[in-house]
Amino acid sequence: MSCSCTSSSPQESLQQEVMDKINNHPCYSEGAHQHYARIHVAVAPACNIQCNYCNRKFDCSNESRPGVTSSKLQPVDAVKKVLYIGGEIQQLSVVGIAGPGDALANPKKTFETFKLLQEKAPDLKLCLSTNGLRLADYIDEIVKYNVDHVTVTINTVDETGEIGSKIYPWVHWNHKKVFGKEGAKILLEKQLEGIKMLTDRGILVKANSVLIPGVNDKDLPNVAKKLKELNVFLHNIMPLLSKPEFGTYYGLNGQESATDQEVMAAQEACGMDMKLMSHCRQCRADAVGLIGEDRGDEFTNDVFVDMSWEDLEKKYDMAARAQKHQVIENWRAALEEANNKIKIEQASKEQLSSTGETKLVAVTTAGEGTVNLHFGNATEFLIYEAGDKAIKFVMHRKVENAYCKGPEDCDGSYPIEEIKNTLKDCDILLTEKIGGCPMDELKSINLICDDSYAFAPIEKSVHDAVKKYFYKSEHELG
Repeated sequence: MSCSCTSSSPQESLQQEVMDKINNHPCYSEGAHQHYARIHVAVAPACNIQCNYCNRKFDCSNESRPGVTSSKLQPVDAVKKVLYIGGEIQQLSVVGIAGPGDALANPKKTFETFKLLQEKAPDLKLCLSTNGLRLADYIDEIVKYNVDHVTVTINTVDETGEIGSKIYPWVHWNHKKVFGKEGAKILLEKQLEGIKMLTDRGILVKANSVLIPGVNDKDLPNVAKKLKELNVFLHNIMPLLSKPEFGTYYGLNGQESATDQEVMAAQEACGMDMKLMSHCRQCRADAVGLIGEDRGDEFTNDVFVDMSWEDLEKKYDMAARAQKHQVIENWRAALEEANNKIKIEQASKEQLSSTGETKLVAVTTAGEGTVNLHFGNATEFLIYEAGDKAIKFVMHRKVENAYCKGPEDCDGSYPIEEIKNTLKDCDILLTEKIGGCPMDELKSINLICDDSYAFAPIEKSVHDAVKKYFYKSEHELG
């Protein structure tokens, strides 16, 4: 860190403190999410509310949704798992408790886990996710254990309880279930009270809102305004996932999932009031690895539960982890220099483009900030909005199946319709490599495919590609 002869203002010091907190947090910093890993430990099975979009009984290793887990852990085993994985995945920077129920409906297990983590892995950031019903009751414990990142799911600020009653059938309050509007009003009151307590204590709050078409979509801008009033750091608008096979109330009763385009519209409606999180993957309650990947199957309980603390602490090797993190920071600095600060997080079309018109660019990447994934292997695409002046990251879009099923079967026979539908409003695809057959298929939706930016920095490539195809210089025009 460079020294200065001039003293910084309290506001500058506060901003630096926040930047230090989020720098290597993959959920709170979009710039960190391709470099640093997180782990969720499933120590909190109980929940104190019922949500119509949730089914915690569902368990499938191929399913990535909040509330889903393959096994529940006791605090001691959870910490052993963190130490083992932190040695294997040295870019691990954050451990969170996100269920499969609610972290604060399981306070004993949650805070016992955090206490052990403070002792055994003091270099990790600690997070919890909650519906907010019991925040006020446990604010002192949150502060005590240095949990300085808290995610609260808040889906409506409708004080009548009308919208909330369509999302939450009941909440458990004062040892009884409270149904309908009354339950929804209690939940909202406790959420707002708890969020204020957190932000008053300097704890960074990320608010999650599930976009439920026809239910709370019109209320989300009001949510964003209220979050700004409460000094919430980040707002994450997540699409409702309601396929019938998920077994949720919404899924079984015909409620449509939210589309990518609906999420983008909600982001646009809310983004002028709140800083938005655009890179969320709606992770499982036992997620492991970089955001966008899940390596949980590599680390089954039998690998670490019988190891001694001494062996686990040796494997965790804090010095080696610190060295790895420094390598990452050096690479990020090089990327930032190459990208030349052309990204604006919250930007209007006029800020991005001299014409007021922008283009959508899809990118395939395996992480580390470069265009480094073959189209055939992609199961998600990063989406940027770009003009000739600047770019901004908008969202990621997933597909259930990659175009190529494997090295022995990559002949283009696999259906590409899902990918075409996912990218139908995009203008350019940047990828490490793409074959002639899928390129021809994507031309049918007027998508320009370009693999000439392979292994180049993503942000600079997006900006250069948009100018290349859509903004001609004066020399080229005449």
